Amino acid sequence: MFDNNVFKKDSCKNIEENGEVIGYELQTLITYYRGVPLSMVEFIKVAVDGEEAPAEKIQISIDQEDWFTLAEAATVTTYKWEYGEPLYIRVLQAGGLAKGEHQIKLTVATRTAYIPVPLVGVKERAVAV
Repeated sequence: MFDNNVFKKDSCKNIEENGEVIGYELQTLITYYRGVPLSMVEFIKVAVDGEEAPAEKIQISIDQEDWFTLAEAATVTTYKWEYGEPLYIRVLQAGGLAKGEHQIKLTVATRTAYIPVPLVGVKERAVAV
């Protein structure tokens, strides 16, 4: 139902720190009608051109200031991902994405109130870097 929210169009870009490209970033919107604490993010998977990024290389943030690995996020109850607000997803990869076109598939699963199984959303997009 909310799969178009899973991978925000035109949100994928390489990211730089101290003049060095450290990875790439994309944005997602929640696939539920209300917000959830970061601890309710069940999993996030990112695949570029068919190759899935290792989970330990993925970080998430709601404010682009405080970043959490997926393992850390499982314990974060004080940061809430609100409906309509982006969740920023970083994949740490030296050099980021190579210039050109890529097929990127984003899968986001969240646990929610009243639903006994995680809600899973998937969206694949062609991205030019």
